[in-house]
Amino acid sequence: MTALIEPGFLRELEALRRRMHIRARSGGGGEHVGKRRGGSAEFLEHRAYTAGDDLRRMDWLAFARTGEPVLKTFRTEEDVIVRLVIDASASLEAGTPTKLDTARRLAAAVGYMALAGSERAQVIVAGEGLSRIGAPARGKSALPKLLRDLEAMQARGGTDLTRAIDAIVQRAPRPGMLVVLSDFLDPGPFDLAIGRAAAAGHDVALVQVLSEEELHPPYDGDVAFEDAETGAVVEVTLDATAIAAYTERLNALIFGLRALAKRHGAPYVRATTTEPSVGVIRRFVGRAVD
Repeated sequence: MTALIEPGFLRELEALRRRMHIRARSGGGGEHVGKRRGGSAEFLEHRAYTAGDDLRRMDWLAFARTGEPVLKTFRTEEDVIVRLVIDASASLEAGTPTKLDTARRLAAAVGYMALAGSERAQVIVAGEGLSRIGAPARGKSALPKLLRDLEAMQARGGTDLTRAIDAIVQRAPRPGMLVVLSDFLDPGPFDLAIGRAAAAGHDVALVQVLSEEELHPPYDGDVAFEDAETGAVVEVTLDATAIAAYTERLNALIFGLRALAKRHGAPYVRATTTEPSVGVIRRFVGRAVD
């Protein structure tokens, strides 16, 4: 196992994966009630009941024995694909460790849970459009390839999340879970693209990765900033007024992402580069809105 998933983290993921619930309207798959008649279905495992689950899949015999409500999950012909869309723009090189390293670890965790649940997973690198699309694969045997795809990523250039998300939706043969990992410091109207993905039946999830310096600027006085994506240099005087204005803009972005997630029934989790990944993944699995 690589540094992306350490042994202790792996044990946590094994417990958490049984709680990951994908709501893609694709007509079948994994933990989903298949809509296509005549498709084969194979019992996969039990998972704990959560509010809003379909009671038709409750295992009442198991409930009578244990007193714990659990659902039957099945693998059908129309299983779900988890698409991991990772922002690889130059701004992801910020932070210690970098935002890209954090996004990689979180993507590896979600990918592992999908593969361990016999779903398919796919790595999609988003720069100024779609930079690279890894082939979807299924099962734990596909994990080394998924990790290699993540480790091969490099952060450079600008980003256009709107274009990237729209391209994925247009190319996808059917909906799945669309996990977007980014700092979301994108001037484009990516919220509209997220809405179009949700309307097309994708189960959208938003994972925002920020550095500690972005959340709590440690600067004071005259500072020259270089835009990591464009190379432009801006000289500013950081006093209390300037920091307050920056904080207000950042809070507006976070508020907008929360509202976007709630509007589409999507989880939104916010991670810092110094935060342990397990807490972020617990909130992701619980479909939290941070």
